[in-house]
Amino acid sequence: MSTENNISTKTSGQLFAGSGDAPGNRNVYFLGIGGIGMSALARYFNELGYKVSGYDKTVTPLTLQLKREGISVHYTDDITLADSQAGLVVYTPAVPKDHAEFNFFKKNNYNLKKRSEVLGLITKDGRNICVAGTHGKTTTSAMIAHLLTNSGYGCNAFLGGIATNYDSNFLSSKDAAACVVEADEYDRSFLQLSPDVAVITAMDADHLDIYGTEKNMQDAFIQFSEKIKPGGLLLVKKGLQRNKEFKAGKKLSYHLSDSTADIYVENIQVQEGKYLFDVQVEDKKLAGLEFNMGGQHNIENMLAAIAVGIHLQINEDAIRKAVSSFKGVKRRFETLLKTNNVVLIDDYAHHPEELRALINGAKELYPGWHSTIVFQPHLYSRTQDHASGFAEVLSTADESFLLPIYPAREEPIAGVSSELISREMTNKNRLVTKEELLELIKNKTSEIKEKQLFIMAGAGDIDILLLPVKQLLEVNS
Repeated sequence: MSTENNISTKTSGQLFAGSGDAPGNRNVYFLGIGGIGMSALARYFNELGYKVSGYDKTVTPLTLQLKREGISVHYTDDITLADSQAGLVVYTPAVPKDHAEFNFFKKNNYNLKKRSEVLGLITKDGRNICVAGTHGKTTTSAMIAHLLTNSGYGCNAFLGGIATNYDSNFLSSKDAAACVVEADEYDRSFLQLSPDVAVITAMDADHLDIYGTEKNMQDAFIQFSEKIKPGGLLLVKKGLQRNKEFKAGKKLSYHLSDSTADIYVENIQVQEGKYLFDVQVEDKKLAGLEFNMGGQHNIENMLAAIAVGIHLQINEDAIRKAVSSFKGVKRRFETLLKTNNVVLIDDYAHHPEELRALINGAKELYPGWHSTIVFQPHLYSRTQDHASGFAEVLSTADESFLLPIYPAREEPIAGVSSELISREMTNKNRLVTKEELLELIKNKTSEIKEKQLFIMAGAGDIDILLLPVKQLLEVNS
């Protein structure tokens, strides 16, 4: 992949203009490089041959992988460790206002740009497939990227999760015919994008700390639809509120089972842990599709990917092959352990509707199994806004364990804790620390007599528990 083929002279000028102390310099520095969206951009610039480095507050498997790829990463907020020659400094809105490195770059008039602005600039002049939604967007983006890559159509893809087929959140193609971009609604980032094809998967109330009201959030999605280029296509989940207000040259609806949608599924069967089904896309029918990812909500996500493939005139057999070979996304209905009597599923779910789809999908694949969910709430504000919804959904499991809230970018809110959820739950549940959870599961493994379904969910640091939990469950499985 060459710079000339992927960043035009005009775009390069927009990216690196006004470089402060380092005019014309092509070093790129990332504040928050370990973030899933930031790291995809870092990989993009690194592959183009730029000198890429960055800061993140925590060592993670992703930051270690970036270092193995030749990207310098440090973990102390120290301006002496930052790249003083950076011609472009990319930052995430999650960077705190008192961050020393951020304030150094700002004070010295460096070329500071938000991640969303950079992503918007480098994709502006190409053919873009942009996937938005309060949930489902990461999996759907990865499905589309895999379909385009596996079929030979080719794409560059900036994903919000690690695609299992490629073990990366950035996909590149020498002859990329399109860019696949996960369009993030947080901080209205997706309004920087220029879609040729846009997908809207869901519009449930979320990020009310940013938007204030559900209506304001919905307004932003309508504005996103207005960014679609003339003659472009919008694929929208049927039944979303204010559907009629979305703007596009052509608009198609999709739905798992509603035959009044333009795109829907027929003849779903569950067979040995996989799905078999047919798809109707307007007047075209694709029969005999095989899908190996759990959860009917993921079949619905795949509908959008299939519709994109047909819109791009990709061969039907190539679409079938891509659907059957898709291995999923890390932490999206990911099966970590599967034996005759114990299954462990992990998911990034952090909204009540995501949890509902996760629990229902897992129970569908493993009917009659005793279900235990471990959930780590993400953000004080989200917990406050959705405590009743979380309680209702988590109560559908036989047993629930709740970890303390993962604060991410937020300060504590008085009276808001995981207990806010627990007190409204109707099933057997318990508040636990990480250490207590491991001890409980260790004791529980010796009691396993019936088939046990374990689900771990959350968008914080619950992933550090996955390996020890898996090892404990393997002992008596």
